Amino acid sequence: MSVYKKFAGQTLVYGLSTIFSRLFNFILTPIYTRVYPTSVYGIFTKMFSYASIINPILAFGMETTFFRYLNKHEDKKQEVYNNSFLVIAFISILFLITGHVFSDYLARFTLNGSLDQLNDQKLYIKFFVWILFVDAISVIPFAKLRADGKPMHYSVIRFLNIGVFVSFNLIFIFVIPFLIKNHVFSDWLSTWYKGRWVGYVFVSNLIASVVTLLMLIPQFLEIQFRFNKALFGNMFGYSWPVLVANLSFIINENLDKILLSKYLPNNIADHDIGIYGAVCKLAIFISIFNTAFRLGAEPFFFSHAKNKNARVTYATILYYFVLALTILFVGLTANIEIIKHFISEKYWVGLPAVPYLLFGYVCLGIYMNLSIWYRLSDQTRYGLYISLVGAIFTIVMNIILIPKFSYMGSAWVSMLAYFIIMVISYILGQKHYPIPYNLKRMTAYLVISIVLVYLSFGVFNQNIYIGNGLLIVFLIGIFYFEKDNLMKMLKRN
Repeated sequence: MSVYKKFAGQTLVYGLSTIFSRLFNFILTPIYTRVYPTSVYGIFTKMFSYASIINPILAFGMETTFFRYLNKHEDKKQEVYNNSFLVIAFISILFLITGHVFSDYLARFTLNGSLDQLNDQKLYIKFFVWILFVDAISVIPFAKLRADGKPMHYSVIRFLNIGVFVSFNLIFIFVIPFLIKNHVFSDWLSTWYKGRWVGYVFVSNLIASVVTLLMLIPQFLEIQFRFNKALFGNMFGYSWPVLVANLSFIINENLDKILLSKYLPNNIADHDIGIYGAVCKLAIFISIFNTAFRLGAEPFFFSHAKNKNARVTYATILYYFVLALTILFVGLTANIEIIKHFISEKYWVGLPAVPYLLFGYVCLGIYMNLSIWYRLSDQTRYGLYISLVGAIFTIVMNIILIPKFSYMGSAWVSMLAYFIIMVISYILGQKHYPIPYNLKRMTAYLVISIVLVYLSFGVFNQNIYIGNGLLIVFLIGIFYFEKDNLMKMLKRN
């Protein structure tokens, strides 16, 4: 079988599970944006932004380290599994204890000045502490499923997770009010139900995380509570730069929501965060594609590293990955008039930010592919340097632009930060771990996609017919230039 077919098959399974899971989650967006006022949705957005920043700290870069050391030390797979899990478990337990002890302080810190909602905020903090703890200790058991080549098992658990999350959201938002209105268990339900309280979103998330943990019990039972200190020393040297790199990427994606809450006036902060958080959801399709690619690519790249033609394979994969990203970029922008209906009309004022967010995800996806050079060559410190540049740029430019441009400034900064780290990674990669990428043609496709998006969104004012006409022309051009190479690649053994 062609190595490309094998890679495509693995990625397809992870991709479908990721796409359907995220789309099921995505159906909640129009519900949230219609049920909750923009200011309340701002609270929701802000809390998940904090959680997203904490997640990589608890994982400590151990997921990537786990894959690397499984292939680097094939005679110590159990020790690698033990070490990876125990490190995350130790950090997560410390976080769980600390989060509960300082919940009052954290609640005050995350509120925008007003303390009227302090009690609710303390509850939100406690919910998230438990969510983050449960999700963190599940990271390595999930990674083991991928390493063991069990994508279907992985996908079933992911589907179950999102199914439980969506179901409990619908129960809290619609089913319980219906039961109370029709006097079914109303005496009991009325004693504790708080109406459309945003805290129920967090409760649903916690329930889904616990169900996922229970589904991973077989993987937990394979853990041996024996710690290899010598092996950990090497793993730590690899993982901590990955931790900083992952944290920096998350900062670029989520810190802007937090900085909006700090650098906008209190009376509009949650409102603008709510709008920005909603339109960010419209860029989720490229984010889903990136995630699906990473789930399949990470174990494949590490296991394929010893092959003679590995670098040519990596170059070919990136080339067609860029093609797919540019098609998505043009297609989503061309159909923004349809996609915008996934959020309430009151959020449409933020639509001008969407093309910038989409192109930012295009750059991030390319960076994720390029970053394989420092992971395979055990030079993860370069990932740290690159990501720190992106994080510093994100923080400084958001502080400068938010007071004047609000969330539009954040969208511009997000796009530019991802573009910068993409370019830096390519330059350093070609110096330290050269891969024969087809730079000229990839750049040409990226430039053409930007021009088409500008025409579709800016010049023709989001006209769906003209936008899709431009998309069709783009697809015809790609087919004309790529059909022969694509057929040869798929036939290659």
